[in-house]
Amino acid sequence: MKQSSPRARLNLAVCVLYATLGEIFLSLDWGLYDYRLGNIPLFVPPGHALLFALGVILAARLPDWIIWAVPLAAAPLVIALAWTGSDTLGPPLFALLLVCMAFSRARKLYAVMFLLALAMEIYGTVLGNWAWHGTVPWLDLSTLNPPLAAGAFYCVLDLLVVTTTGLVRRGYRAQPNTAEN
Repeated sequence: MKQSSPRARLNLAVCVLYATLGEIFLSLDWGLYDYRLGNIPLFVPPGHALLFALGVILAARLPDWIIWAVPLAAAPLVIALAWTGSDTLGPPLFALLLVCMAFSRARKLYAVMFLLALAMEIYGTVLGNWAWHGTVPWLDLSTLNPPLAAGAFYCVLDLLVVTTTGLVRRGYRAQPNTAEN
C-alpha cells in the first residue's frame, strides 16, 4: 500500500468505507445473508478492497470484448433461474449491473467484478463462511445461495468508489492554491 499511488490508496480507503456500510446494511439490516458467526468478520470490508484492486488489475489486462460478453452470457442464466422461480432476485440484480455499466466508463471493471464476485461468492458459501437466505426480506423474492447475479452488488460498490474518488480528485483540483495567495 505504501508503494501504491495516492489515487489507488484513496480508492482502497473509500472502498473499505463503502464496503463496511454495505455489509452492515445488506447483512445485518436487510438480512440478505448471514455470516457463520452472525457478525461481520473484520476481514470482510478490507477483503472487498482487495477484490476491487484485483478487478482493477485484471480489467486493465483483459480485452474490451469482455464488457458485453459477461452480461450476454449471464442474461440467459438469469432469465432461466427467474423463470423456474429459483432466483427471482436475479433480474433486479442483473438490471443493476446494466445500470452500472450504462452510467460509467468503468464498464470493463464491472464486467470483471461481476465474474470475480460470483467466484468469491461460490467459494465463500461452499466453505460455509456465509449463507444467503432463500427468500429476500421485504421483497418476497427467491434467491440461490449465492445468487447468480450477486456480483451486481460489487458493481454498485465499485461505481460508488469510482464516482466518489473522481469527485474528491476534482474537488482537490478546483481548490485554489492557498500557499500562493
